[in-house]
Amino acid sequence: MKKIDKNIFGVLFFSMFGTVTGVGIVVPLLPIYAHNLGASGLYIGLIFGAFSISRTFFLPYFGRQSDKKGRKPFIVAGLFAYTVVSLAFILSNSVESLIALRFIQGIASAMIMPAVQAYVGDITPTGREGFTMGLFNMSMFMGLSIGPLIGGVIRDRFSLDTSFAAMGFLTFLGFMLSFFLLPPTQTERVVNRGVAPLAWRWVLQDKEMAGLFLFRLAYAACIGVLWSFLPVLGDLEFSLSSSAIGILVTIGVFTSGLLHVPMGFMADRVNRKMMVVTGGLIVTYAIFSFDWADTFGDLLLASILFGLGGGISMPALMALAVLKGGETHGMGSVMGLLAMAHSLGMLTGSLLAGLMMDVSQLRNAFPTGAVMMILCLGMFVVLTHHKKVVSVQAGPRTGPLDLGG
Repeated sequence: MKKIDKNIFGVLFFSMFGTVTGVGIVVPLLPIYAHNLGASGLYIGLIFGAFSISRTFFLPYFGRQSDKKGRKPFIVAGLFAYTVVSLAFILSNSVESLIALRFIQGIASAMIMPAVQAYVGDITPTGREGFTMGLFNMSMFMGLSIGPLIGGVIRDRFSLDTSFAAMGFLTFLGFMLSFFLLPPTQTERVVNRGVAPLAWRWVLQDKEMAGLFLFRLAYAACIGVLWSFLPVLGDLEFSLSSSAIGILVTIGVFTSGLLHVPMGFMADRVNRKMMVVTGGLIVTYAIFSFDWADTFGDLLLASILFGLGGGISMPALMALAVLKGGETHGMGSVMGLLAMAHSLGMLTGSLLAGLMMDVSQLRNAFPTGAVMMILCLGMFVVLTHHKKVVSVQAGPRTGPLDLGG
C-alpha cells in the first residue's frame, strides 16, 4: 500500500492549524463588535455572508486551476493575502468596512482551501481516505476550538485590535511554513500525471456529487446560524462574557475535531452513507436544542451535540469526496465544489437566520438551519440510494465511487 508523504502532510497540517486558529480568534467576536456598531440582524448576516459570497464565486475557479497548475502557488498566495487582510481589520471602524474586508478575505480563502484539501487528497493512500481526511481536518477543528477561547480571553484582557493582530500573526506563520517547506510545484503529482481533469459538465451532472454538495451546504448553513447568532444570544439573553461565549463555540468544534480521527478510521470500514445520515440527524436535533435552551448548561449541551453530529458525518463525507476526486482526476475541482457548498451554506444560513431575527425574534433564527438540514439530508439519501455496497478496500481509486450505501 502506498504510504502518505509525512513531510508534505505535516506542512499542510500545521499551516492550516495556524491559519484557522487565527481566524477562530476573531470570528466569534465579530457579531458582537458589529452589533455594538449598530448592525441589524441582516447586517450581521451580511458580514458573514460577504465572506461566503466571494468564496462561492472563486472556489470552483481556483480549485480547477490547482488541478492544472499545481497546489503550492495558490496556497502560498492565498495565505499571504489572508495575512494582509487580517491586519487591515485593525483599521476597520464601520459595518461597511467589515463587510468589504470579509469579502476580500473570502477570495483569499478560496485560493487556500480547495488547493490544500486537494493536496491532501493527492497524497492519500487508497483505502485510507476516511482516516487521512479525518486526521487532516483535525488541523481545522483544533484551530477553531482553540481560537475562540483564546479570542475571548484576549478581548477580555486586552482589546479586539489585539485579537486582529493575533489572527494576522498566525496566518503569517502558515504562509512562511508553506512558502519554505512545501516541495516545488513541478514535483507535485497533479502536475506530472499527464491526465486532463474530467470536464466540468460531467462533474456537475454527477448525482453522487450533488448529494455530497447538498449535505455539505446544509451542514455549513447550520454553522453559519450558530456562528452568527449564538454569540448574540449568549450576550443578550444570557449575559455571558466573551470568554464564556468562546467556550460555547469552542466546545462544539472541539467535540467534532476530537471525533474526526476515530470516525475517519471507522469510515474506512463501515457504511459511509449511514454515518452521514446519522450525523445529519444529530445536527438537526442539536440546532433545535439552541432554540429550546433555558440555561448556559442547555447551550453547552446543544453545542456538544452539534459537534458530535459533525464529527460522525464529515469524515465519511470527505472520504467520499476523495474517492470522487480520484475517479474524475479532478481532486481540486471536487474539493472546490464542496468548499463552494460550504460557502453557500454559510451565506444562506446566516442571511435567512438574520431575516428571521429581524421579522420575528432572535431564538427563531436557529430552526432555520435545522429545516435546511432535514431537506438536504433527504436529498442526499435520494441521490445516493442506488449505489451498491462495495468494500472500500477493493479496486483502485480510479474505479467507481463507493458510497458505502
